[in-house]
Amino acid sequence: MNGEFELIKRLVERLPPPGPEIRIASGDDAAVFEQEGPAVISVDATVEGVHFIRPEFPPEAIGRKALAAALSDLAAMGAEAGSAYVVLGVPADASEPELLALADGLAEVARRERVSVVGGDVSAAPALLLSVTVVGSEPPGSGLVPRSGARPGDRLVVTGELGGAAAALGLLRSEQGRLDSALRERVLARQFDPTPRLAAGRALAAAGASAMIDLSDGLAADATQLARSSGVRLEIELERLPLAPELLELHSDERVARRQAAEGGEDFELLACLPAEAVEPASAAVAEQGCALTEIGLVSEGDRAVVRDGSGRELELGGYDHLRRDGSGYQ
Repeated sequence: MNGEFELIKRLVERLPPPGPEIRIASGDDAAVFEQEGPAVISVDATVEGVHFIRPEFPPEAIGRKALAAALSDLAAMGAEAGSAYVVLGVPADASEPELLALADGLAEVARRERVSVVGGDVSAAPALLLSVTVVGSEPPGSGLVPRSGARPGDRLVVTGELGGAAAALGLLRSEQGRLDSALRERVLARQFDPTPRLAAGRALAAAGASAMIDLSDGLAADATQLARSSGVRLEIELERLPLAPELLELHSDERVARRQAAEGGEDFELLACLPAEAVEPASAAVAEQGCALTEIGLVSEGDRAVVRDGSGRELELGGYDHLRRDGSGYQ
């Protein structure tokens, strides 16, 4: 490797050019951008051994996942994405071609989502890590959506499909030879190339969503966070969850698949609360963005989230917790 400054130069060369709102981009002590209205800011870490394992994860996939996960937080606010800032921690065993491929993955998502990557830092680290800060803005004509606005009587909706990322993680941890290459590629794409639901988030905000959260730690766990923030009870019907087809192809028992869809993290779909009369127009608006919207439950009085099976029995479900001491992460 040719040293820090040469590496930074080569990394920056692989990124798309900054947007017109950027006055000063990478290469100075700080970036400068123009923005009207409130800024929406989130930071997300992607860490080797926690969010990915080398070499199972190609370096391009690490870059794609790191930026997509950070942008998913903006999607959950109904925000417009603007710029991103990346801190790269480089371990001793990382090669320059690997790091450049990682930058290519970042650049791919940045181009697709029209995000300017305009700053950051590079440091030696004991493991490969990326800390991505994203900055967005409030869309004209609609407000931002917090976790805390859900009201009794609202309907619960979720974008896309659930369980695909958990299925991919299980596949990475198991023998892959039993699957044909086309299915394996489709399954692993749920981890290697996640999609932040930015357009769907803006559509939900414009349709009157009262509360929203992205599903990074699993539906059951993230629904609990939204319920606590809003001071309401979320009642979720397991049988109504939209399952990723890859999950059903990997599980012969649909009950196991549905439980995994409720507990598995990193789908980066959106869970939102909508007034009953807004569900139909919101579904149409989200469909225009190439994404399905499924009603999975309702909001009532209380302060927690519950998931019921087809017989009405309340299930004990967990999700991902980064500080679990057994190292598994799952509750």
